[in-house]
Amino acid sequence: MAALRRNRPFANALAVACCLCASLSMGGATVRAETPARPAQEARVPLEYLPALRGDYFALHSQATGRDYHVYVRLPEGYDADPDRRWPVVYLLDGDSLFPLLAPTHLFLHYDEQLPEAIIVGLAYGGFDPAVNLRHVDFSAPGPDTPEGEGGAPAFLEFLERELLPGTERRHRIDPAQRVLVGQSRGGYFVLWSALRRPELFRGRIASNPAFSRTRADLFADPGPNAREDLAVVIASGARDQAFRMDDARAWMEAWQARDDRPWALHHEVLEQGTHAASIGEAYRRAMLWLFSEEVAAARARMPSK
Repeated sequence: MAALRRNRPFANALAVACCLCASLSMGGATVRAETPARPAQEARVPLEYLPALRGDYFALHSQATGRDYHVYVRLPEGYDADPDRRWPVVYLLDGDSLFPLLAPTHLFLHYDEQLPEAIIVGLAYGGFDPAVNLRHVDFSAPGPDTPEGEGGAPAFLEFLERELLPGTERRHRIDPAQRVLVGQSRGGYFVLWSALRRPELFRGRIASNPAFSRTRADLFADPGPNAREDLAVVIASGARDQAFRMDDARAWMEAWQARDDRPWALHHEVLEQGTHAASIGEAYRRAMLWLFSEEVAAARARMPSK
């Protein structure tokens, strides 16, 4: 396994230069005082001191999309102590925001709920500026109602399958049969869209408040080939989100529950006080406990009785 680069690139280059020009009037003469510019200095954020985020980072240029991504990895407790073990893995779309939130959340779920430890991978763009953060491109499928310049989901799915997944699995001891994909809003749309295109790619998929606003019909198309019997999809809906999103989620669930060709088990989690974005932690908790219910039950059965 390649040596871990412990979070060193969790840093932004900060160019600091200042120039002070002052005009002082002294007896009719003008004196200009200048402070020389300071050299640019790199500001390093030492995240290796935050154990809940400790792991790996690497940049990845995608041939499929033609763009660069930032890949953050949190390794489980006990990873180094058990060199022969392979671990479940959770891939987080919108890693710029979801990785620093859900990576420690998973650790606490392991402590308190006996959720199996896992490798957490956050796929990030490196910023929220739409010029950099092209989630509206990557998470939307091409179709008659897709705006020009969007519709990049096929290329993004190719990137996941042929570049991101092999890249992380070369670097870390991942069990490829235990992959989970998590997406929020537009990311949730992509989670559902990819579940139809490549069912076998992820054992579990979590779509939190998915947005059905682009190419809705694609989410009801015939599923791709599948030879697995352990696949599952969870939709988490916040009851305080806009009503049409709850209606869309229910309609999708009802349609697929009635179909014999669905390749996955289905579960709909409704968060009674949940909102569109702020409830992602609870959505993750409930969905992961459902996806790993057998493993959680077995771990709890091994615990000493109080």
